[in-house]
Amino acid sequence: MTSPKLAIQTDLGRMYSRRVGGEATVPSITTIIGMDHVDLTGWAGYMAAKSLSEDARLASSISEPGRMRSLVRDSASAAEIYRDAAAARGDRVHNYAEQWALAELGQPHEVDSARQLLQSHGEQDYAEHFEYWWRDYRVEPVAAEVTVWNQSIGYAGTIDLVARIGGRECLVDYKTKTSDRDGFVKRPDDKVIMQLAAACKAEEQVADAESGQWEPWPYGSDTMLLAVALGPTGSRTFMAPPEAMPDYWAKFYALRRNWEAAFKIARSRATLVEITPPPQQ
Repeated sequence: MTSPKLAIQTDLGRMYSRRVGGEATVPSITTIIGMDHVDLTGWAGYMAAKSLSEDARLASSISEPGRMRSLVRDSASAAEIYRDAAAARGDRVHNYAEQWALAELGQPHEVDSARQLLQSHGEQDYAEHFEYWWRDYRVEPVAAEVTVWNQSIGYAGTIDLVARIGGRECLVDYKTKTSDRDGFVKRPDDKVIMQLAAACKAEEQVADAESGQWEPWPYGSDTMLLAVALGPTGSRTFMAPPEAMPDYWAKFYALRRNWEAAFKIARSRATLVEITPPPQQ
């Protein structure tokens, strides 16, 4: 996950401040959505078993308990290692997409170094298919990596791209995905609809992060919300269905209240209080 200027990592997830160096006061959109926990124990168990079965040291370690325990410990962290590697790859791809948009906007950019970083990790296919997507959809960028704020509800977030596509104003969120066994890029999780709905409901956008200047958010209900899955074999573009937006927004609002309750509990440090039996009469 990339780190916008105003984002601050805390014990309760990513939060945002109104200016660089300021106090973090509201949670990020993704932190709020993260309150909708998904049980990944089955996937983690599968990743551990897969890692162990594919370890070249397995055959020679079966009869040696000490070496076998070491292999089991290594395999137990397979899901965490995979997650971290995927997050780092996502950061590199997002950074390339941002630098590309800045170059298209005629702003200072580092697109060459971002491309070289992808190449050094063998991920140049992601850049290539991103460029195909940009040209196929004839993207007209308006702004890249835009930080937005909703004071009424209390949250902030950063939108990957604001653009005009097919004559429509669009908010775009990139999702870095792998491909399935048939070579098709996997589709994003539908939670991205919540993310896009929250972005669309923003009230302000940052004008100057250093000084903390903000301006009204000009995009509303007529904006097209797009999730773009970028993978090593291609890209896929999905539109958030307008008729589903009220329900996803309602869920996001409920998760925001859930986050606030967790935040207050954490700050109060309230815990169970042990008591003794009542005195004997």
